[in-house]
Amino acid sequence: MPIATVNPANGETLKTYEAMGEEEIERRLQLAEATFRTYRATAFAERARLMKRAADLLEEDQGEIGRVITTEMGKPVKQARAEAAKCAKAMRWYADHAADLLADEEPAEADVKDSGASRVLVRYRPLGPVLAVMPWNFPLWQVIRFAAPALMAGNVGLLKHASNVPQTALYLEDLFHRAGFTEGCFQTLLVGSAAVDDILRDERVKAATLTGSEPAGRAVASTAGEMVKKTVLELGGSDPFVVMPSADLDRAAEVAVTARVQNTGQSCIAAKRFIVHTDVYDAFAERFTERMRALRVGDPMDEDTEVGPLSSEQGRTDLEELVDDAVRAGATVLCGGERPDGPGWYYRPTVLTGITREMRIHREEAFGPVATLYRAADLDEAVLIANDSAFGLSSNVWTRDGAEVDRFVRDLEAGGVYVNGMTASHPAFPFGGVKRSGYGRELSGHGIREFCNITTVWHGA
Repeated sequence: MPIATVNPANGETLKTYEAMGEEEIERRLQLAEATFRTYRATAFAERARLMKRAADLLEEDQGEIGRVITTEMGKPVKQARAEAAKCAKAMRWYADHAADLLADEEPAEADVKDSGASRVLVRYRPLGPVLAVMPWNFPLWQVIRFAAPALMAGNVGLLKHASNVPQTALYLEDLFHRAGFTEGCFQTLLVGSAAVDDILRDERVKAATLTGSEPAGRAVASTAGEMVKKTVLELGGSDPFVVMPSADLDRAAEVAVTARVQNTGQSCIAAKRFIVHTDVYDAFAERFTERMRALRVGDPMDEDTEVGPLSSEQGRTDLEELVDDAVRAGATVLCGGERPDGPGWYYRPTVLTGITREMRIHREEAFGPVATLYRAADLDEAVLIANDSAFGLSSNVWTRDGAEVDRFVRDLEAGGVYVNGMTASHPAFPFGGVKRSGYGRELSGHGIREFCNITTVWHGA
């Protein structure tokens, strides 16, 4: 795949970039290693000062970088600006909390005495250069939620971004440099996916984080396992959105639409499978389908657009194939199910019902504005349908029954359960999945400690 900016609203190639050669990659690896030796010793206060400066610059740039994001991957421009603002918030959160999250810990006095020590500390120390392999769908947020905690912990970052967002990738390197971080603290590697294996095998790279497809995660995890390096993986998702009889149906249907079509449906944590109790199925389906049909599809630079183009022609083809397979196998299209006329990689918001386990869309992640509706006879069946997936990223449940909430929280196989609301990441809360959605956690204290050497410091009596 070429490293290029291709506008998904019209298919026009705007900029192309040469991939970095071996000499440039080597120079950057050397710089990362050398920078880490000094940066790791900087005080939290200095790191926080630099991180807050970067957040200020990002807020100042949000209009400009929002347009770049929209041009490169098609996100509606209002959502692109909101993404930039969210990144600045996370950067400030880590600047304010990193010192406390990584403060030395003292075990219980009785345990210290039992070990024969006069004092014991648990100290969090940075690992070194961390390679981040990041996707195009949230081209700022996915990177910042790695970079902010990693840099605040004293690590340095190497970014291999998706090949269709090179301008965003270069902007991120420039952002940290303008904020005052030493050049080697955060570097963008303009390379193709084939170069990742050799970079990860380099002894100077101490760990890796990847957000992306399951095949990409398997490849990185395999190499990292061979090299015995720490990894965090956030992979696909096919999140359930369960609606029970006690739910506020109007509110549930309204939120369901946003949960499905945020970022034109190209989100791992977007709700994709809507599992509705039979008592309220028809009423919910009517409300949900009406709202999906009414969404404004159009130019992502238009402030009123709610659904833009898919990021690539292949992405739209993949989505169409999932829908067509379901329809051939007996699914019913309640709305959408086709591409509109005209240029660009658009696909109409779609609702499918009559889904069976044999259909690909039941097993695979639909990365676009396509929702599947399931009817559940009772809570037990709702849980069974929700868990009948290889993925386990997050989940949404709509009920005002406390006992039902307890049951869903206990039994849903997911890294998050959002009750009467849609899944959304926040810097203070851990984020990640189970099953084929990956392992490890981003954000919160759990995220900043993922790339730390958790060290026991024991003092004799």
